[in-house]
Amino acid sequence: MCGLVGMVDTRGRRAIDAALLRRMNEAQVHRGPDGAGLHVGEGIGLGHRRLAVIDPAGGHQPLYNEDGSVAAVFDGEIYNFVWLIPLLEKAGHVFRSRCAAEVVIHAWEEWGPDCVAVFDGMFAFALWDEQDEILLLARDRLGKKPLHYASLGNGMLAFGSEIKSLSVLPDLPRDLDPLAVEDYFAFGYVPDPRTIYKAVRKLPPAHRLVWRRGGAPRLDRYWRMPAPETTLWNLDVAAEELAMRLRRATRARLVADVPVGALLSGGVDSCAVVGMMADLSSEPVSTFAIAFAGRSSDEAAYAWAVAKRWGTDHHCHEEVLDDAGPIDIGHVAAMHDEPFGDASALAAYRMCKLARRRFTVALSGAGGDELFGGYRFGALHAAADWVRRGFPARLQPPVFGALGRFWPPLCFQAKALLQGSAGGADGYFAAASVVGTPLRRHLFSPALQRELQGYHAVETVRAAFASADSDDPLAQAQAADLATWLPGGVLVRLDRASMANSLEIRAPLLDHTLAEWSVGLAPELKLYGGVGRRILKRAVQPLMDRDMVCRPRRGGFAMPPRRWLRGGLAGRVRDLGQGPWLRESGMFDMEVVNRLVTRHLSGAADHSAALWLLLMFDSFLRVRAGALSLPAPSADVPSPAEV
Repeated sequence: MCGLVGMVDTRGRRAIDAALLRRMNEAQVHRGPDGAGLHVGEGIGLGHRRLAVIDPAGGHQPLYNEDGSVAAVFDGEIYNFVWLIPLLEKAGHVFRSRCAAEVVIHAWEEWGPDCVAVFDGMFAFALWDEQDEILLLARDRLGKKPLHYASLGNGMLAFGSEIKSLSVLPDLPRDLDPLAVEDYFAFGYVPDPRTIYKAVRKLPPAHRLVWRRGGAPRLDRYWRMPAPETTLWNLDVAAEELAMRLRRATRARLVADVPVGALLSGGVDSCAVVGMMADLSSEPVSTFAIAFAGRSSDEAAYAWAVAKRWGTDHHCHEEVLDDAGPIDIGHVAAMHDEPFGDASALAAYRMCKLARRRFTVALSGAGGDELFGGYRFGALHAAADWVRRGFPARLQPPVFGALGRFWPPLCFQAKALLQGSAGGADGYFAAASVVGTPLRRHLFSPALQRELQGYHAVETVRAAFASADSDDPLAQAQAADLATWLPGGVLVRLDRASMANSLEIRAPLLDHTLAEWSVGLAPELKLYGGVGRRILKRAVQPLMDRDMVCRPRRGGFAMPPRRWLRGGLAGRVRDLGQGPWLRESGMFDMEVVNRLVTRHLSGAADHSAALWLLLMFDSFLRVRAGALSLPAPSADVPSPAEV
């Protein structure tokens, strides 16, 4: 993993401010503590921070082609470089390193913008072709690596891995995007392509931006998930092929010139990856887990069992989740650069910080739920849709509305799905919403309501459902997860938590060829009897004891903000209504905010979901204004070295 930045003059060839470019680069030094480099030409500047994982001696960036006319800066890994390099060498290209950026350069020379379709990996990169005066920005298919960009009023197009690299630009407008605020309070994060700032956009997954001097930037999509077409029905046959594909993906992600370990949560997904690693390695695999003292919902005991099964070099750090637990919220707000309401980001940050002491690259089980119908909303959405289809349309609102009102509040996802009587995208949105639509409408000020101009966050889900090209409710729910929750929630949490600690995370289950293959699975191979990931569990049975595969899912890294908000954070919660940050933003009805605070702290109601999002939004505003002190960088991460 690395960090990249850049600027290009879209109106001419004005000189790039090298000092400003360097400040952009240093704003994300945590992404690359092992080296820095700049390229400055006529109207173009590129910057790079390096975390050395492959070819530490020869991979300093920017990298160039043979005559220096093409330069590139790259973040991520290309796993099929092993066969791409000989292929490109056969075509006459000369390599000076084994780094992905040089593969990108020569692939560009050979295939132009279509080169991105050849890469198998996780990546975000910027390439400048001086001879043809073309800039190419690209991001991997599933959105594992981030890339942000902004068109400035002075004609500069600026880009960077994280928003903080753009925030140092004096010409960047700081206006907040009201549509992003609506999205954040609905989903708990800001889905692509928006950011919290009107002027800054995320390059969406599977997209490239091409700009040729004299023209306008052109954004297009280079890859889509195949349309669902069932080709695999037999569970045993499909499970055998899944195991083979996962083994291949894991092998590719073990290639590195630095220590590689695994994050072992104890869940089926991470245990499957560790089992594959152990089976492929002649040495004991290094695994790391984090346990929470006093909690019965984490899976550390299962992690120990898998570690014993495979003889891994296992390290488990015990965290005490008391009222001092949320001490890192300011740091979490700062590392995301925009409001991010997933409380498990706290655990992810601490886990990555501790894991970095032992290895530089870690494999993760991320992606199993989204590809194979896991615990999120797929099972509930499919079940609710199936029940709805058995009722006449005119009876659905009263029947499901009544069921939703009396459904146990602890099962809030099922309750929300039942209350979303329309089913489809609207039912999914009801379950996915952190703060429901009625409360958001009360919470937002009249000024913010006017700025929304009728926009509703459900539009994002409706677009994802339409893109599924299928009437199957599970396929539709998975399409929504892959378009919103995976890139905007899961992968953002993993990237920021890991890169804040200079740790590279690789996810074999998110191999794009594995994702493409998964759409051919019959729905019942993913979801059966209300239990998700059926095929994944069957595929890993030879690697794990059956009782571990078939056990009920537990809480994982879920955090307890409800308790924190009435405990150690109660003072901060009171400040939400009395302090200046939310009030001066002009976006909230402060009487409603104070009412939520009062009722929650008194125990009269549970408003922890809304208050946690408000607290993280408040923290974002404080960090943005420089009013929130942050902890010093970790001493465990090597200090940056200029090259």
